[in-house]
Amino acid sequence: MKLVRFGEPGRERPGLIDPDGVIRDLSRHVGDIGGAELSPATLARLAALNTGKLPAVEPGTRLGPCVSAPSKFLAIGLNYFDHARELDLEIPDHPVLFSKAPSCISGPHDPVILPPGSQKTDWEVELAVVIGTRASNIGPGDALSHVAGYCIVNDVSERSFQNDFSGQWIKGKSYDGFGPMGPWLVTRDEVGDPHALDLWLEVNGERQQSGSTADMIFPLDRTIAEISRFMSLLPGDVITTGTPPGVGTGQSPQRFLKPGDVMRLAITGLGEQRQDVRAHDGA
Repeated sequence: MKLVRFGEPGRERPGLIDPDGVIRDLSRHVGDIGGAELSPATLARLAALNTGKLPAVEPGTRLGPCVSAPSKFLAIGLNYFDHARELDLEIPDHPVLFSKAPSCISGPHDPVILPPGSQKTDWEVELAVVIGTRASNIGPGDALSHVAGYCIVNDVSERSFQNDFSGQWIKGKSYDGFGPMGPWLVTRDEVGDPHALDLWLEVNGERQQSGSTADMIFPLDRTIAEISRFMSLLPGDVITTGTPPGVGTGQSPQRFLKPGDVMRLAITGLGEQRQDVRAHDGA
């Protein structure tokens, strides 16, 4: 099942994608897509609906982020072997955990606005996990049973904020619009093996990143279990799980986003994102 949220920013409504690719309105059956709506019982109820009887949404309607108001937006750094090597960094012994502010989450096709003073805004295509049931101190063998589904995240990052200012990476990861999410939340049963997905990203039609989730250093079961040692993961929480090689900061010469650039990115079975890059007003 592919779940979506559609409509104007801040006023999105829940929907799903029917077998013909039409967005169907779920407003009469569920309040939103996030939190309690991601329980196994609710997902089973939605999957049993006759999609042909649901109202169709007008083509071209904006898609919002596919998950509403997660309590946590967590991220894993350096989780692909070749990405760590392109940055000349050691392979970590444990998942490198950091946060993105939930306020940075945006729709999959919303523009990315460069922050004032942007010098090194970069791209990162990533597979994200969305939690469906509370997870605390779980083992790897139970971890994936707590997952509601998967989606794409573009972990947009201002490297100067991330690396040149003292403090944590969250500074460079959390500007408004730095978390495009979606287009769909694809439920776990439809994805199959999440460690066998191709992912790629282009800038202005040029392929920058190309990889496979098979190349993750830390598989999802270990990552989720380890995070659950440090904090409870709640329904609707999002964990974006790292990026393959090809980021701008790893290139020689380095390449970063500028106004007028267009990003496209996709993961097998999870759809495609597209973002126009724009300057900040007054920049």
